[in-house]
Amino acid sequence: MQEKILSWEKTWGDRGFIVVAYPQIPQDNFLKLYPDVYADFFRNITETDILFVMNEDKNGIEGYLGAESFAEMCFGVSQKLLYQKNIDIILLKMPSEQVQSYNEINLWLKLGWIKLYQS
Repeated sequence: MQEKILSWEKTWGDRGFIVVAYPQIPQDNFLKLYPDVYADFFRNITETDILFVMNEDKNGIEGYLGAESFAEMCFGVSQKLLYQKNIDIILLKMPSEQVQSYNEINLWLKLGWIKLYQS
């Protein structure tokens, strides 16, 4: 996914946005680095104006959204609801109904808490 991450970083950068975080942790030092990288990533969500969730197709599932990405979205939504944080949470594409969080994503879209990416 590294190639797609770099492509999206360029897309947002070309539009004048600064991409502040897309965590990558070297596997040889993963357990040692993960706690700090994880905390920093969530700290960045509290400071950003846009949380873009790159839910590309994966493992034959359209708009795959794993537990980690859903947790990040939950954190962003909670910032909006509890602290009135002005943050746009943008999901690349509507996930397949096979995605475990499909119903919540659909509800959040209807409520206007998140948006789908518009090119």
